[in-house]
Amino acid sequence: MPERTGSNKQPTIREVALRAGVSPMTVSRTLSGGESVRPDVQEKVLRAVRELGYHRNENARSLRPGHRSGLIGVAITNLGNPYYGNFALGVEEVAAQHGRRIIIGSTGEDPLRERQLVSDFIGRQVEGLVLVPSGESVDHLSADRLGGVPLVLASRSLEGLDVDSVLLDDVGGAADGTRVLLDAGHTRIAFLGNARSVFTGERRFEGYVRALAERGLSPRDELVERGQQDVASAEVATRRLLDLEHPPTAIFSANNRNTIGALREMGRRLRAGESVDAMPALAGFDAFELAELMPVPVTIIDHDPQELGRQAARLLLARLDVDRAAGHGKTIEMPVRIVAAN
Repeated sequence: MPERTGSNKQPTIREVALRAGVSPMTVSRTLSGGESVRPDVQEKVLRAVRELGYHRNENARSLRPGHRSGLIGVAITNLGNPYYGNFALGVEEVAAQHGRRIIIGSTGEDPLRERQLVSDFIGRQVEGLVLVPSGESVDHLSADRLGGVPLVLASRSLEGLDVDSVLLDDVGGAADGTRVLLDAGHTRIAFLGNARSVFTGERRFEGYVRALAERGLSPRDELVERGQQDVASAEVATRRLLDLEHPPTAIFSANNRNTIGALREMGRRLRAGESVDAMPALAGFDAFELAELMPVPVTIIDHDPQELGRQAARLLLARLDVDRAAGHGKTIEMPVRIVAAN
């Protein structure tokens, strides 16, 4: 873990050189690929970089003293998910109103990639960060590590980190979606969700369990599939569920990737000759394109990802343009709504 000096000032290349016992030129060569630098010396330099929390300044040559970069870093989990594209549009809209531009990166739900992406953003002298967290670690997001750059979390929160965040009513929305299925007479309701470590997945599972408990029911192990991070894995999980001796009559899906995977498996079975009546009812979080054209009814727990992005950007710009140290982090929880099955 990097040393904390009690200041948000970022360490310099000279301080790295002093810690490693080498010249600043050697540090620069190491960080540029290590040409003509012995491996043991490179290791000393990289160790010093880690210990001090040094971030390479990629914009140093292009920024004049006293000038800001005008950049906001946006780190999302999946560039291939249209949901996050709309979220980023919301951030960009508000940023542009304040004379800023955004740069975007994807973590792929990998905490190590998140660390590197955040470090790259800081190295490019971003003025602020909007992050959809991919894990539970917070040490790389401390004020010291970020050099005082304001951070806003979107969609997910992190324990032990006092920063602004924008969340959804995940628990209430999931409970409402599950109640729709229960009200239709279903009792064997499966759950399709992402990894337990994902904040939204855990909260939406909580809502599913809550709605079942209200009717005197509890989750059945064979009907709970968690850990699907993409459409392909959700399709496989749905196949396992529908191949059970007593398959579920309904499925609650925690996000649109899982919903689409479930629909793909149902579509495969329909093409193979199974009847629509044999397919389970489906309710899921997050809208997706062409949902109204699906061969089976889909109840959507809907919200506006662009507004989620706008809210995150407004919180960030308030920190940048008003007061970076204005008290503790603020949390906004946005409502969701049920869109009836087609």
